[in-house]
Amino acid sequence: MSFNPLFCPSTEISHALQMNTSLVALESTVITHGLPYPQNLQLARDMEAEIRHEGATPATIALLDGKIRIGLTDEELARLSQAASPLKVSRRDFATAIVKKASGGTTVAGTLFAAHNVGIKVFATGGIGGVHKESSFDISTDLQALAETPMIVVCAGAKAILDLPATLEYLETMGVPVVGYQTSEFPAFYSRESGLNVSVRLDSPQEIVDFARAHWSLGMRSAVLVANPVPMTDAIPKSEMEPLIAKASAEAQAKKIHGQALTPFLLKRISELTEEKSMRTNLALLLNNALLAAQIAKAMAANQK
Repeated sequence: MSFNPLFCPSTEISHALQMNTSLVALESTVITHGLPYPQNLQLARDMEAEIRHEGATPATIALLDGKIRIGLTDEELARLSQAASPLKVSRRDFATAIVKKASGGTTVAGTLFAAHNVGIKVFATGGIGGVHKESSFDISTDLQALAETPMIVVCAGAKAILDLPATLEYLETMGVPVVGYQTSEFPAFYSRESGLNVSVRLDSPQEIVDFARAHWSLGMRSAVLVANPVPMTDAIPKSEMEPLIAKASAEAQAKKIHGQALTPFLLKRISELTEEKSMRTNLALLLNNALLAAQIAKAMAANQK
């Protein structure tokens, strides 16, 4: 199997692609920009272990020395987790990282781009980006990437710091189906409830695979977004989170924080306001999404065989 030479799958990932075995892509901004060391490294290891435990192969995607790496060794994960001034790599930033021979973490949009280019069909993340409350013109590249990339993306909804109704409207406009996994309500990242509907409810990994195949067989080119609520034991009620999110948002506006710096600031501030309860919820939903993505990837690989 040949790839664009700018994409560098590891030996393990190349073999899995050749054998059509189950693969799950993982983003890396949660490592470079989401958590401090050593919690970021432990999370990266735990997510990969969760996927392997289900019988699938994890493909953590990142930039190392200007190379687009698909699948990292443990030593490379450790190096990325301690990188000095890593880039946050979305679709527009790949060329910058390549020419500067830089290292960095890929966003949802960046990971979709890289994973699709080597043929990976399933991707697990925490929450997607979307339309920001602070400015309706501040719209994450994640949404356009979802509209253009035929992959199954497992998330816990959009990040709760966002304008969720506007984000869902954008996804509807762009023809991206939003699947509720065992729920008819769009989850709000930290919370299981948002008061907003998904476009369809599906209750098993096989149903999700069948739905994605039907969607793409019609000629559709968008992702299938699977919204997987955080486990009940780790969820924080919406009523508890909303005033804290509003406070963090007001602080961001007062400090004129925007662009790529906004989401990391808001997530960090909310973690402080919840005394790290939100961080624990974030870790739980990431592992939960990795588990479901591995089950979907296994069902997809079994059908292909």
